[in-house]
Amino acid sequence: MQILPLLLAVLLLMFQAAAGLSFPRGSPQDCERRGGFCSHRSCPPGIGRIGLCSKEDFCCRRRWYP
Repeated sequence: MQILPLLLAVLLLMFQAAAGLSFPRGSPQDCERRGGFCSHRSCPPGIGRIGLCSKEDFCCRRRWYP
């Protein structure tokens, strides 16, 4: 019976780790996952803004023209 609390603690840690695999919105890792790059204060000409990397950095990506 003493192993039950330990087993529950291990299971809880596993579920928390699995939930943390995705990157939070607005992070540089999320921007790279979306195919973009971080640019300070504005995106270069011809490049569209697709999100945020931080308060001063935008996530930018080349626009796709059909």
